[in-house]
Amino acid sequence: MKRQGLKVIGVRVYFIPIRTRMPLKFGAETLTSVTCARVSLTLRDEKGNQAEGWGETPLSVQWVWPSTLPYEERHRVLKEFCRSLASCWLGFQERGNPIRMGHTFQEEVLTPLQERNTPLPWLAALVCNSPFDIALHDAFGRLVDRPTYETYTSEFMADDLASFLQPSRDSAATFSKSYPADWLVKQPVTKLRAWHLVGGLDPLEPQELTGAEPKDGFPVLLTDWIERDGLKCLKIKLRGNDSEWDYQRVVKVGKIALAKEVEWLSTDFNCTVLDPGYVIEILDRLAAEHRDIWDKILYVEQPFPYELEKHQIDVHAVAARKPLFLDESAHDWKMIRLGRQLGWSGVALKTCKTQTGAILSGCWAKAHGMSLMVQDLTNPMLAQVPHVLLASHVGTIMGIETNAMQFYPTASEPEQKVHPGLYQRRGGAIDLSSIHGLGFGYRIEEIRRELPQPEVALEMS
Repeated sequence: MKRQGLKVIGVRVYFIPIRTRMPLKFGAETLTSVTCARVSLTLRDEKGNQAEGWGETPLSVQWVWPSTLPYEERHRVLKEFCRSLASCWLGFQERGNPIRMGHTFQEEVLTPLQERNTPLPWLAALVCNSPFDIALHDAFGRLVDRPTYETYTSEFMADDLASFLQPSRDSAATFSKSYPADWLVKQPVTKLRAWHLVGGLDPLEPQELTGAEPKDGFPVLLTDWIERDGLKCLKIKLRGNDSEWDYQRVVKVGKIALAKEVEWLSTDFNCTVLDPGYVIEILDRLAAEHRDIWDKILYVEQPFPYELEKHQIDVHAVAARKPLFLDESAHDWKMIRLGRQLGWSGVALKTCKTQTGAILSGCWAKAHGMSLMVQDLTNPMLAQVPHVLLASHVGTIMGIETNAMQFYPTASEPEQKVHPGLYQRRGGAIDLSSIHGLGFGYRIEEIRRELPQPEVALEMS
């Protein structure tokens, strides 16, 4: 069943604009709209068989490219980079399978292309490439008549993980004769506990309402969200540069969590912290003054800057208090290896850094005893499907972050008609049981979405 040669013979790129119902703060910036890049990719094997796959990712400018440059300038560069990638993918060929193909593309095509497009950050390049890479994995599953996650075995992969990964010297881990399926969950769950994002701008109590909030029938206050969706997990967005505000925010949300029987909290310091003492002081103060809230904190999401190589901060003291998860810095397994050396205890995976990268990173992390989470990029529409499948298959410390239903709840209406449990949270969970079929199981033929004209449409003659 191993394919000797695969070639991309068709690529289409669509840009789908979406506006948020509530603002979402990333670091020093606020998101009020996003463009989703949707990609169709047609793959052909050496026998002439071909299949079309789909991928989608929000081009979240503020998250992938924090900068003082004007938003629209960065937005334009990201879209233009997607157009350039379409030309690069057309005609790209490689032996084997999507892991080999996606890995080679990143090493030999994406890296030099990003370097020629300074100051575009590597994280932004990964996000722009991810819908193409996701579509590749979907197309291959359709080509071989299997769900995507059944293709990560020796039956379809000529190369074992040792071809892509190296274990740390202090570890007994080995990747020889090992394949991604060996590190994935044997029986993936069809229900995942859902994490709700408590944004830094979200009103928590009635007296905080300004009257400008949307009146669209969806909740605004945190207590209303908890009651409507049966939420059990809350992720608290913090500032990272105002310790008293951050502490009081955790206490305030924590008290609501206690009153509403929420089970778990996590904290996200927005990658703005430079001194581990900042986080330690808040955690220790919580432990001393509000032990019941401290007990509910399951993990701390990346407090420190994106550039892990530049900011090699020893974080062992933080991780000794609560599990500490890499997110923005976890570009690939090499960055995760560096993070482990610095004291990080877990990794937050994201499909927006490519499906190939997420699978390889997850395998490396699990082989080295690191815990996993799957974090959201506020994924709507098709982007939600690979996102939730990743969490279901890699095995996480607790469920999945999923918040598109908070910030653009009507954006996914066509997809929701086919997958009702993916775009709403009930009993504190999302339901994956509607996902089935080849590739990522989008059931895209059943989804009645009207797409705009493609920005790029390329085919090989």
